[in-house]
Amino acid sequence: MAFIDYYKILGIDKKATEKEIKNAFRKQARKYHPDLNPNDKEANTNFQAINEANEVLSDPEKRKKYDEHGENWKHADAYSNSQGQQPPRSSNQNNQGGYNFENYGEDGDFSDFFQSMFGNAASGQGRQPKYRGQNYQSELHLTVKDILQSHQQTLSVNGKNIRITIPAGVENGQTIKITGHGSAGKNGGPNGDLLITFLIKEDDNFKRNGNNLHIIFPLNLYTAVLGGEITIDTLTGKVKVNVKAETQNGTKIKLKGKGLPVYKKENLFGDLFITFQIQIPENLTENQVALFKELSNS
Repeated sequence: MAFIDYYKILGIDKKATEKEIKNAFRKQARKYHPDLNPNDKEANTNFQAINEANEVLSDPEKRKKYDEHGENWKHADAYSNSQGQQPPRSSNQNNQGGYNFENYGEDGDFSDFFQSMFGNAASGQGRQPKYRGQNYQSELHLTVKDILQSHQQTLSVNGKNIRITIPAGVENGQTIKITGHGSAGKNGGPNGDLLITFLIKEDDNFKRNGNNLHIIFPLNLYTAVLGGEITIDTLTGKVKVNVKAETQNGTKIKLKGKGLPVYKKENLFGDLFITFQIQIPENLTENQVALFKELSNS
């Protein structure tokens, strides 16, 4: 079994302080954490190596034993079998030997090198390091009408049915976390989480902008000129609206509270904005054409 250079694994000098070791471990652990590298065996192997290096170098007693023996560890009696005896000190402590990540098994155990130098008890009375399970990623496709009110829905994840609550007013691309419903942890570690991303289909009639909705309403010329009452379809039903006389093309009006519910704020809603698009009449009769000519000359 090859000598493993724990300092090189963490990217630090042999004279590194406890704080430098801690910072280096955190930096490397974030880089190779299984949650950030799902299904990446190499990253998982590196993550285990980093944990083993930290297990040794962050413990003053283990670090001292490791520094004393270096590459000459094979010539020292295993510490787990030599209580009270001091093996000879290495004469080549500064040799920065290579390391081989392949020594680390996928089950999260310490490497053979670690076990040979420190014994099973070195990891804490034979305890294996705990590893958190990986997160599961899932997508849930919804329509705008689906998010008008909170409701429950059952999902099937790895053969298990999970009943979740879909909050009213969720945004497209928003992700929620269901704690503990990811893969199982290793060696007694906590389970991962289930991360659900909502993908909301764009509606054919309503354009969403946050909690507000926007629609374009075709308004006939006669109502635009003379005014009158029209009926608007909203997500919650039909609403009658009075149009003022001489309404111009592109005029906007607002229906307060007819938008989408505000996320996690009960009884609070966005607004519905209506833009009038005046339609020019087609296929006019001769009398209608004459009337328009008369109006144009007046």
